[in-house]
Amino acid sequence: MKTQKVTYQSSLPSNTRNKLVLRRTRKRFNPRILLDRIIETTAIVSLLFTGFAGVGAMACWGLEIIETNNPNIIISGWEQQKNICLGAMLVSFSTFLGSSLVGASLSIQRDKF
Repeated sequence: MKTQKVTYQSSLPSNTRNKLVLRRTRKRFNPRILLDRIIETTAIVSLLFTGFAGVGAMACWGLEIIETNNPNIIISGWEQQKNICLGAMLVSFSTFLGSSLVGASLSIQRDKF
């Protein structure tokens, strides 16, 4: 039994037959992807900041309680700092809710429900 060799002819010129031909596709700028990433980043950062501001408010609240219960310890300004942390927490949480709502509405609009 004989084996046959099959050879294929290339339509490329002889000088480029042995070289690998690479094609690079150029990525197009897609504003929808940029907008989605901005909204996602805003939601994550605002949620993290909400957590940190909440921890700061709880720490200030604890120091305020310590100051109230022990008259020998005089620490001033904790109530104001607690209110600032609570306000920052409220603003950043509402930013999280807003960015999540905008992201969800854009996703629904894109899917055309």
